[in-house]
Amino acid sequence: MKTPMLSVAEARARVIAPAQARAVRIESLPLELACGRTLAADLAALRTQPPCAVSAMDGYAARAADLAAPGVRLKLVGESAAGHGFAGAVGPGETARIFTGAPVPHGADTILIQEDAAIEDGFVVPRVAVPANKHIRAAGVDFAAGEVLLGAGRRLGASELALAAAMNHAMLPVARKPLVAILATGDELVQPGAACGPDQIVASNAYAVAAQVEAAGGLALDLGIAGDNHAALAEAIREARRAEADVLVTLGGASVGDHDLVKSALAAEGMELGFWRIAMRPGKPLIHGRIGGMSILGLPGNPVSSIVCGLIYLQPLVRALCGDPRAGEMRLESAVLGRDMPANDMREDYLRATLAPGDGLPVATPFDSQDSSLLSVMAAADCLLIRPPHAPAAQKGEKCAVLRL
Repeated sequence: MKTPMLSVAEARARVIAPAQARAVRIESLPLELACGRTLAADLAALRTQPPCAVSAMDGYAARAADLAAPGVRLKLVGESAAGHGFAGAVGPGETARIFTGAPVPHGADTILIQEDAAIEDGFVVPRVAVPANKHIRAAGVDFAAGEVLLGAGRRLGASELALAAAMNHAMLPVARKPLVAILATGDELVQPGAACGPDQIVASNAYAVAAQVEAAGGLALDLGIAGDNHAALAEAIREARRAEADVLVTLGGASVGDHDLVKSALAAEGMELGFWRIAMRPGKPLIHGRIGGMSILGLPGNPVSSIVCGLIYLQPLVRALCGDPRAGEMRLESAVLGRDMPANDMREDYLRATLAPGDGLPVATPFDSQDSSLLSVMAAADCLLIRPPHAPAAQKGEKCAVLRL
């Protein structure tokens, strides 16, 4: 009796769970090298921002009570600039020139912007009354010392790095990049740029998978191409172990044909099989297991199957190894169908589709051809339109779920 195929959700959970249970390996990097990395520990502010009340505008620091008096003329007693605050105080009937980012002098409680003031014989004549605290950024309005502003598992981009710098952190604790070894398999494969025989094709999957690994925060190690023999496959698997790879991804040879040797080669090298065969299309013959501490993902050889499985399983695995607490989430969006769809069978479909603006939700229109060898269609797609197992026929305009590419 055949073993039933796993659902996509169950397969994803089994792939990701061991990585989520593993302690994240941490390294410390300077700010300028931390872009794209994942924070490995909570980061608390080392200072208060701003450290004192500062002006949000160029103008004059004054007392709101003085500005409310009719016919007032304020004596100019000093100047406050960013980095060079006014050492004195603003008393009744007085004002100090102030610039954006400068400390508000003692005694002042509002800012009269320069457009609303006139200068007459060394005095400032306000044209309008200004309420207290106008155009003033209070001390700590952004954050206070000790406040945790960036949590462990946060991916560091431009805004996060700027915040970390403002918090006065020069070095950041980040997750070490997981090392993902990538092995293409098959006698029919040659490297790009090489001469192709009449029965050969150019290897392309490894480049897509490496890009997916890097985009998810990992480090890709290309093991090249192994031929369809156990000796070549065994040596490549051992090379991944010598490199202490966190994950070994094999490409091709995962099905049941006479030349599909990857599963048996992995077993011979000690793989503990987690599962094989998933109720999805494309990507049914996916291998998952472990050799010691190294996760194994055996992706199908068809290029679209390989890319789709990389999106659904490999990238979440890499994010989990980086400590991302949301690694297991499927970040789906709602859309509407751009054409009628037939009923689905027992496999979950991931259909390449275009995504266009609609009246409300975007419109997802699947390509006519969904053959898993067609890279041209994959490159033209904006999203994957997901059809659940046993989904009934659906009409154009009905809601659907999509995964943006």
